[in-house]
Amino acid sequence: MNNFTFYTPTKYLFGRGVETKAGELARQFLGQKIMIVYGHGSVVRSGLLSRVTASLAEAGVSWTELGGVDPNPTDTLVYKGIEEGRKENIDGVLAVGGGSAIDTAKAIALGIPYNGDFWDFYAGRLVPEKALPVGTVLTIPAAGSEGSGNSVITRLDGLHKISLRTESVLRPKFSLLNPELTFTLPPYQTASGIADMMAHIFERYFTMTPGVEITDRVSEGILRAIIEEAPKVMKDPEDYDARANIMWSGTLAHNGVCGTGRREDWVSHFMEHEISAVYGVTHGAGLAVIIPAWMTFMADHNPGKVAQMARRVFDVNSHDDRTAAVEGISCLKAFFGSLGLPVTFAGLGIESPDIPLLVKKLHENKGDIIGGYYPLTATETEQIYRLAL
Repeated sequence: MNNFTFYTPTKYLFGRGVETKAGELARQFLGQKIMIVYGHGSVVRSGLLSRVTASLAEAGVSWTELGGVDPNPTDTLVYKGIEEGRKENIDGVLAVGGGSAIDTAKAIALGIPYNGDFWDFYAGRLVPEKALPVGTVLTIPAAGSEGSGNSVITRLDGLHKISLRTESVLRPKFSLLNPELTFTLPPYQTASGIADMMAHIFERYFTMTPGVEITDRVSEGILRAIIEEAPKVMKDPEDYDARANIMWSGTLAHNGVCGTGRREDWVSHFMEHEISAVYGVTHGAGLAVIIPAWMTFMADHNPGKVAQMARRVFDVNSHDDRTAAVEGISCLKAFFGSLGLPVTFAGLGIESPDIPLLVKKLHENKGDIIGGYYPLTATETEQIYRLAL
């Protein structure tokens, strides 16, 4: 096991009605005037935004609003939020929504106190050292951004979708998680969120770092729980306990605990980011396509950890590692399929993907060799994209 620092300062309030605590927590952690960031109106139509703003008013916190966050959020709205936030002299940012709203809020919070272009941080030219405080009211369990220091934004000029990772600067000060807010999610969005949180675990699980049995078992336990709870949620969207378990799984998958003491991978996310940047697909659905393709490549090149996952998560009995790995991949694809998710490019509606373009952009953004589990050049990543056909 490697040395590590594990720092998770986020205060979580979990359960029914916790969104009504937004005001007192905003006053405590965000300041007297805040910006609320949200998507295209579902939080308005559901009445959630009005409950949050009533709580803010009761606590004596004033606010300005910035709606219109798209799935796969872009830099355009971030720039608008930075400009408006500076004009209004806000103290903090409250995201009400899923990962896209939260990631946008984080980028705005990072950009307001910085005199240059916020993209400097995402492009890797600077390391973030300060940001306005961020809070969240989560409506979509998927991205795990409510508990992480990460943010993913797409720059429209060139379609560069980049993940920024910080240890503490962008971790939310508080996150409010009410499973009831997820009851009305469309099945495809629920399923895509499940794939996303599983991917966050896989990116940490697949490592060559030895001596990490504890976090292996934590990861496997969460994966098994997700696989058990997911069919319940799909069958009965208002099954509170199933929704609660899925929601908390999304947070635990990405708050860092599964990655302690090990070198992580993240190739599947990097490869999917190019797909969703170019083709605009749902991130979790794209991951359901790329992850089995990546594992299929690894079954022939480094099957050990894939085989371990197959045995411990899907109860595969084969003793040969490659055989076990292939059986485990088949189980994973069947699970994704049972949720209504695609497992090929065609299933995403992309009949003829421009694989050379995807490979070119991937390595322009991430370097000539990527991956912590198995180093991959453009030759190998092209093979993985083709395995997803």
